Order: sequence, then C-alpha cells, then structure tokens
Amino acid sequence: MFSRYKKPTKPAAAAPELKAVDGGRADAPAPSTSKPDAAAASRAPVSRRQAPLQEARAPQADKERKRKERLSEIKTELHKELLDNLNLGALESAAEKDLRAEITDITSEFLSTRDVVLTRDERLLLNQELYDEVRGLGPLEPLLQDDTVNDILVNGPQQVFVERAGKLQLTDVSFKDERHLLRIIDKIVSAVGRRVDESNPHVDARLADGSRFNAMVPPIAVDGSLVSIRKFKKDKLGIDELVGFGAFSEEMAVYLQAAVATRLNVIVSGGTGSGKTTTLNALSSFIDNSERILTIEDTAELQLQQTHVGRMESRPANVEGKGAVSQRDCLKNALRMRPDRIIVGETRGEEVIDMLQAMNTGHDGSMTTIHANSARDAVSRLENMIAMAGIEMPIKAVRSQIASAVNLIVQASRLQDGSRRMVSITEITGMEGDVISMQEVFRYERLGLAPDGKIIGRFNATGVRSHYSDRFRQWGYDLPASIYEPWSD
Repeated sequence: MFSRYKKPTKPAAAAPELKAVDGGRADAPAPSTSKPDAAAASRAPVSRRQAPLQEARAPQADKERKRKERLSEIKTELHKELLDNLNLGALESAAEKDLRAEITDITSEFLSTRDVVLTRDERLLLNQELYDEVRGLGPLEPLLQDDTVNDILVNGPQQVFVERAGKLQLTDVSFKDERHLLRIIDKIVSAVGRRVDESNPHVDARLADGSRFNAMVPPIAVDGSLVSIRKFKKDKLGIDELVGFGAFSEEMAVYLQAAVATRLNVIVSGGTGSGKTTTLNALSSFIDNSERILTIEDTAELQLQQTHVGRMESRPANVEGKGAVSQRDCLKNALRMRPDRIIVGETRGEEVIDMLQAMNTGHDGSMTTIHANSARDAVSRLENMIAMAGIEMPIKAVRSQIASAVNLIVQASRLQDGSRRMVSITEITGMEGDVISMQEVFRYERLGLAPDGKIIGRFNATGVRSHYSDRFRQWGYDLPASIYEPWSD
C-alpha cells in the first residue's frame, strides 16, 4: 500500500511493547493487621504522617515516567524503521501531504505489528516528531517555528536553552544521544556545502530561513556538541515599534532621523544580543530612497526597504581551504561599485581600515556595528583592530583617522531584566591633543528596580547641544532646542 517513497521492506527488530506499568512493588511488605496506637500516631513526625500520601503518588509518577521512556524507545525504533523504509532520495521533491501520509502509514503498520496501543494525541505527536526528523531539524523544529524564541542554544544532547524576551530558559527539548545531535548538525551544514568533523570541528552556516547557525563538535566541545542559532526576524521592527517598546525615546528618534538623513557616519555599538542589527535596520529606514546602498555581511540579516540596494555576503573557505571571500574583499570591491552609502553588518577585523577610508573618502552616511560596552570602548576597539590588522601608524594618526571618519556612536544594551535599550548617543567632535573628544547627547538613566524585577528608568537629554546642529539646519532639519534640554524631576 506504500507509495514511491517506500523502500522494499525487511524484517525489523522487535520494539518494546507499551503496556500498563504496575505501580506496586513485588517486595513491598504486607500491611499490618494491628490497630495503631492513637497517641503514638499523634506523636509521629509530620514527614512520617505524609508518607502514605507520598507513597500513593509515587506509583502513578513512576508509571508515567516509565511510559515516557517506552514512548521514547518506540520513537527511536520507529525512526530507524523510517530510515530503512523511506526512499530518502525522493523526499526532496515529495509534497508535504504525501510525506505525512506515508509516515502515518508506516507508523500504523509498525505499531499494529507490535501490538502497541497509543492515544490519539500520542499518535499525532509521534507522527509530527517523525516528520520533523525526516524533513526538518528534529527536536529543534518546534523551537524554530516558535516566534517568541530569539535564540536557541544547545549544550550537548540533553540540554537545550532558548531566549525569550531577553531571558534564557531551559526547555524540555532533548536529543536521543550525541549521535542524534550530530546527525542534525550534519543535515544543516551539508545543505550549504559545508562539513564538520574532528578535523574541522567548528562551522558557521545560514539556515534556509536566514537564521544564523554556529556549531562546535567534540573533541573541542567537551560535554557534547554546542549549537547556537540566532533566529532571523521575518518582520522588521521600525522606529515607531522600537519607540513603542521603549527601546528609545521620540526625541532620540527625531535626532537620529536628522543624523542619518544628513549623512553622518554612524557606528552602533553593543554586546551580543543587545539589538545592534535591529537598531541598524531601524536607522536605515531614514535613508532616502534615491540613494544607492551596498550592504556587506557575514550572514545576510539586514532588511533594507529602499529600492536601490546591493547585498553582499562573505564566504568561508571550502573543504579544500580555497574559495574564501572575506568582508574586506567585499568592501574593497564595493568601493568600485559607485555606492552612496556602505553598510557593514559587523566590523570586527582588518576590514576596519577600508571601512574608515570609505567613511573618509566621499561615502558619508555609512554605518556599521561593533562589539563594545560603551562609546569610549568602541573607539578603543577600533584602535585595537587597526593595530591587529598589522597597520603600523602612530597612535595619534590612528585616532585622527577615527575622529574624522566616525561622527556618531549609538550604544545599545541588554539590561538585566532582558529589555533592550539604546542607553547612549554620543557624538565624536574632533581631537584635543592626542585624545578623541566626545560628547554624550542622550542617555538612559536607571532609577530603580520594580518588585517584579523590571528596571525602572527613563531616557533623558544631557543638556549638550548637538555639535552637528548647523549641519542639520543646512539640510533642512531644524531641530528644536528643547530636545536637548534635560527633564527635571
């Protein structure tokens, strides 16, 4: 009765039967027939008086545990049966409806021949998990479909965390064993022409939906393979949504619109998961639709809405160690493609030299992100990247290059309650001797902690007038002086 996805059948090993589990113990002592002494019972410790209730619950819990273990064993055997019987070569072109029907047929035959009885919900769950194993990414598939999950973090086969609303949570998702986890990893990387094994134990890749994938396998990963997935946001958050979420204030939005529209060079700084890419996406909405924009990323995540956008993505070396295309290669080529603006998803290496030169040589309005904890740290990190690139320049010359190239540093942060805030907007105003001069225009002030653990705070101006006010006015953005005035308590 099976279709073209079915391979010739062969005898399968017997699977464990799923039967009612007896909660009683064979070695349990016989109940006493003597009447208990009332006074002794009243003097019994509370823990001893609760013991009968706990013992009554124990068989039911033990029965449920054993049933779950049997279900897991049946799923493992059934998955092996599917691999043995399905024509995996035909699965790529198989329609979802046909494949689900095929899995249901094989499951029904498997269960009936072994006299295994499952409830309707258990059958539906089993069929869905098996479909995810064959077509999707196994236990990770439900997490990838969950829009509330931002990050998926796997620490070995038995521990899977997710990040929701800025907070890490341990899930009940697990893999059967390390081999199961490695098979899912190999399924991901082989789809993009990569491999991962003992000789090449780490890999970066991009899932079909655009999510970033990174894996590290044994022996480098000591306690089991490590996997991290940064999910791709299908819906881009705009300025209005970010203001509504409390990421920054309306006054800051007005200022940033003027800064981007008047082609200031902007660096978005922050730690991992602080919202740098989201902020960069939002700022890009202020770019005029008539401009030619080129984007350069390790993993394509930016979602620009302008008409004239050219997207580039770097490429690692193949299994032979050849064919690598770095962000610096892309950036050098971009300078020959007549861009009005260049946006680099993240600057973290020798491409910093070309980025600063582009900002200094007629590509005003360029933007990038960088990992740093403050605006001053971001400048120091730029200096360090230039030094690590092997460029021998006096420190004053390096700082002069940075001061003339970068106009604005937007600092993003993920706070302890999981919320993401734009905690500082700082302008670079030039050089004072050997030091880069900077001034903070807006900041986020923390005022306290609510009983539920939420941070209480507000956005405020520092009282410093923008160094670029005249530039804003010349471009038609005459911002009111009131946006720079600090709020009074």
